Amino acid sequence: MLYTIITKETISNIKKDMASHAKEQGFGVLKEYHFKEILEEKGSPIKKDITVFEICNPPAAQTILDTHPEVSVFLPCRISLYEENGDVTLSTIEIDNIIDNFELNADIKVYMNGVFEKVKKIINSWQDKDA
Repeated sequence: MLYTIITKETISNIKKDMASHAKEQGFGVLKEYHFKEILEEKGSPIKKDITVFEICNPPAAQTILDTHPEVSVFLPCRISLYEENGDVTLSTIEIDNIIDNFELNADIKVYMNGVFEKVKKIINSWQDKDA
């Protein structure tokens, strides 16, 4: 259900470089949610530095939403970033598994799987070279 990598890269470097890595794959960062700060402001603090990036590839969004607006519940794509046991984790929802639950024609499924491959390339850009 989730596509995840573990990296030794720092959270601060990933935050700094997310927009450029997303742009290389045709995506833009729409919004960043810094849950530690958000929940602190709401009086429900957490210890972990958790950030979620909303990313969008406008042509892909247009392609799917023009014919299948019900898929909008899964858009924009999200990449989660947090530290666990000294390692940094990046993950996203496996879109290819989700689209199998929709009645999409074969061409759209192939197209959306290609979009998901680009999301994985964004995440994999921080994959440890020795892993």
